[in-house]
Amino acid sequence: MRVHKLAFPALAVAAGLLLTACQSDDDGTGKGAPTSASSASSASSTGGGSGSGGAGSGGSDQGGGKDSAGKSPAGKSSGGQGAAAGTGSKESGKVGKCRTDELEITAKDRTIDGDTDATVVVEMKNRGGHSCAISGYAGVDLKTNAGSLSAKRTGEQAPSAILKDGQSTFFGISYPFNTSGGSGVRITGLLVTPPSETKTVSLSWPGAATLPVTDGSGSPVKVGPIGSAGQGG
Repeated sequence: MRVHKLAFPALAVAAGLLLTACQSDDDGTGKGAPTSASSASSASSTGGGSGSGGAGSGGSDQGGGKDSAGKSPAGKSSGGQGAAAGTGSKESGKVGKCRTDELEITAKDRTIDGDTDATVVVEMKNRGGHSCAISGYAGVDLKTNAGSLSAKRTGEQAPSAILKDGQSTFFGISYPFNTSGGSGVRITGLLVTPPSETKTVSLSWPGAATLPVTDGSGSPVKVGPIGSAGQGG
């Protein structure tokens, strides 16, 4: 009977240990599940980051759809800036100087009654198809029966001008009337070289036929800077 009494407590203890083990397993499974869920959540979170990256990649694909080269957004942005800079350079870059071949140069007599000197006005019209810059003094030489005669600069300040296609600028050439009563020096032509150019244009002389003979103290012919004469003289 003692043996049986001792057996029941032993069985009770064994049952208690088995129940405890089962509870531990249940707890472990319970804890394990949240741990797995946490890991899944973490993986999902990481996947979300990849998804975000995927969205970014989607943006890149969209950008690539817009960019036939299939560049990344960064690459595309860089290309865009380069294109903008290129456009900016075309619009805001320096305008080239007016070339002789791009200018239509003509001369007309613009002498006004009562003036002490006679005047010829030279027109330079831009025919280059684009804007050009011009400033300074043109080279002016009169062809005469006594040789070439260079005009002397007036010394006025020379303004700068931008000529759009079809626009003109003017400058004046002044010279003394031949009131000597003699034949004087006969003028046979006009040579004009635009500022900063070496190519010269030969024109007919539209002014008086002769100049008075000088004592050799300097040229009696004066030339003003570009822009010194208005339209019509």
